[in-house]
Amino acid sequence: MKNHLNKLLELKGLEIHAAEVLQNGCVLLHHCPDGDKRYPVYSVTKSVTSAAFSLACDDVLLSPKMPLYKFLDTDIPMLDAFKALPFSRFLTMTAGEYPFRPQGDNWLSFILSLDTDYSDTGYRYSNIPAYLVGRAVENAVGGDLMGYLDKRLFSPLGIDKPTYLTCPEGHFYGATGMELTVHELALLGQLYLDKGYCKGKSIISEGSVCEALTPRILTPSGDHYGYFFRIAEDHCSMVGKWGQRCMIYPENGLIIAYLSDERERSDQLYELMKCYAADIINDRIPQ
Repeated sequence: MKNHLNKLLELKGLEIHAAEVLQNGCVLLHHCPDGDKRYPVYSVTKSVTSAAFSLACDDVLLSPKMPLYKFLDTDIPMLDAFKALPFSRFLTMTAGEYPFRPQGDNWLSFILSLDTDYSDTGYRYSNIPAYLVGRAVENAVGGDLMGYLDKRLFSPLGIDKPTYLTCPEGHFYGATGMELTVHELALLGQLYLDKGYCKGKSIISEGSVCEALTPRILTPSGDHYGYFFRIAEDHCSMVGKWGQRCMIYPENGLIIAYLSDERERSDQLYELMKCYAADIINDRIPQ
């Protein structure tokens, strides 16, 4: 299996830091040519923020229909149009068009000062919605969001608290900045494949997993977007730039996680990995 993957990568001139394949909970491949260590996973962090939101919903603290602004602990004035936006609009990148990332020493002040058309329900990718969701969930759970995630998500999965980024005021960024090993990334994918269960224990409710992985809006890439997850025809993914991805194939019990630094060709790497997944599913891997 490793030789087959390496051959595919070599034929296309692509490289990876690491890859792991799980099927029916068993490790079929653990391949780390650049070392078995943590690497930046960039926007995979958004899917972790989605998990934090799901956990808060399971705790009956939040729901997708609740207005997000009610959980922003600030005296900064907000437009009524912003106050009307539910969490679901931010989770699906349909809460208006923002700059790609927040700026300045007070990110919330910067965001709320923007001349944003909140009536725009199109898909508008940005780091800002994930930051706002993370900031709101942090307040909903009583602060220290990474402490909450460590207790409710990472520790039950056997993952040590990851490296992560905060805003200038010390709040969890929520959109990027996390580092994981390929195995840790695969474990997060396995949790969603198993509908929120790990070792027979429910970590995230099946209903919240279903909510997160439901396709809700078509993206310019041709796939759909759920709650900070990308949804394709036969799989869904946690995705970070430059080739960080965990692909979840529910019908086949298959997880393919990989980390890379393909800054110009990450889309080609994704296409290759989809072919690799098809080879596994259709039993075309040479022995």
